[in-house]
Amino acid sequence: MSEPRGKFVVLGAGSIGCHIGGSLAAAGADVTLIGRPAAMDVLRQKGLTLSSSGRPPRHLPSDGLVVATTPDAAAGADYVLVTVKTAATEAAARELAGHLEPGAVVVSFQNGLHNPATLRAALPEARVLAGMVPYNVVQSEPGTVHQGMPGTLMVEDAPEAAGLMTACREAGLAVEARGDITGVQHAKLLMNLNNAVNALSGLPLRTQLGQRPYRLCLAMCHTEALATYRAAGIRPVRLGPSPARLTPYVLRLPDALFRTVAASTLRIDAHARSSMWEDLQRGRPTEIDTLQGEIVALAARHGLRAPVNGRLVTLVKEAETGAAKSWTGPALLAELRTAARV
Repeated sequence: MSEPRGKFVVLGAGSIGCHIGGSLAAAGADVTLIGRPAAMDVLRQKGLTLSSSGRPPRHLPSDGLVVATTPDAAAGADYVLVTVKTAATEAAARELAGHLEPGAVVVSFQNGLHNPATLRAALPEARVLAGMVPYNVVQSEPGTVHQGMPGTLMVEDAPEAAGLMTACREAGLAVEARGDITGVQHAKLLMNLNNAVNALSGLPLRTQLGQRPYRLCLAMCHTEALATYRAAGIRPVRLGPSPARLTPYVLRLPDALFRTVAASTLRIDAHARSSMWEDLQRGRPTEIDTLQGEIVALAARHGLRAPVNGRLVTLVKEAETGAAKSWTGPALLAELRTAARV
């Protein structure tokens, strides 16, 4: 690599990609954003605004952004930050393969467990690292991405990550190297099980988590997932205010007590919503197969069932067709309890 930090490319410049890449660019890093033509047209016309509940909005004018729509723009990159949806990972990796320099560092900042392995298989000359974004980022309007809660980016601990870590810190992005990245990924999967509940509720995250019936739905998801993890010998790390094994008990607490015990969890912008809700609103396929679907598949491999998570897969897929309603907490809870008894 020519420089300690070098050139950064974001492949999949949607909400997360624009948040990370835009933050790096605002701090003076050499960044190219690669995304859908329509989304990149918005950035060319309006520029990019980064907002959060913790700092004033920052606007990057269009002439301060480098945007592209095809992976050949990754040529010469020192770091490629992959933020495409999981279903697009294999195709994105194939398209990248002919353009990366040997030794380029590719970091997967994606939901799901298997994206780094998919990238490694297609990019054998690159150094692929797993990463994790523990907080909520959505597009609040075209050209504006909003970070709805605080949090720290996590990157697989490796010497090759040093330039990225330095650039993130200079950009005001909290970042941490993790030697236990597999446990981090499985803990993030547990956190992401709320995406489906939130998307089906149609409510902001803070409102949804503040209502016990929705939390009881999520507690059922976690209980199935934790049983599956135990059968598979998987130990998720602690990312939230309590160990993963205690999360179902915390979720079941009465509302007033939950607000006290989980105060840090509720430090969410009042308008923040899950990325799955955003996908449904925009008519895009969701990542449900790599969230609840992952739990269902893992349970089956170990002779277990995960009917609650399985029912949520079905409900979200129905919502993808535009045919489903928003679910109240009591109605969704009754639906999932019925599924658990079948």
